[in-house]
Amino acid sequence: MPGSNPHSTGGDFSMQAQSGPVSLKDFRGKVVLIYFGYTMCPDICPTNLAMMSNAFMQLEETPEGKQILANVQGIFISVDPQRDTLKRLAEYVGYFHPSLIGLTSTPEAIKEVADRYGAAYQKVIQDDSATNYVVDHSSETYVVDPQGKLVERLPHAAPPEQILAAIRKYSSQTTVQSEK
Repeated sequence: MPGSNPHSTGGDFSMQAQSGPVSLKDFRGKVVLIYFGYTMCPDICPTNLAMMSNAFMQLEETPEGKQILANVQGIFISVDPQRDTLKRLAEYVGYFHPSLIGLTSTPEAIKEVADRYGAAYQKVIQDDSATNYVVDHSSETYVVDPQGKLVERLPHAAPPEQILAAIRKYSSQTTVQSEK
């Protein structure tokens, strides 16, 4: 599988959630954490989403944290549109945290967005598997600042403290921008 591109620029996109169309620009003013994966992933996706969820739950513990969390959006983009229906995505991200939404689109649109963010993935056929294939994929979490700019990549299984540090760093830009 090709590696992820550290020189990617990110950018706006529109995809489908169970609730309807969603665009990155819908979340201007929020810190957005984007993760590319798939619901049948045996370990990498659940690990990263659990870490993100844990960070969100830690924010819920204080009034200041709740205020910060109100300006954070987690997005899980499926790289397996063949199996990941809108309903399945909504149920899957719902297991982790209500601040997460699951998105999908056509294979072509997903590839275009993944390429812009530097995410890599490919289907690997496994004839001896009940699911027939797995999807090898990069495992970074992409951090988008409140102005919609890709500003950081968090490594696989980044601990909640690292996720919280990124959220706090870029959520402070919301305050700075609104004071101007």
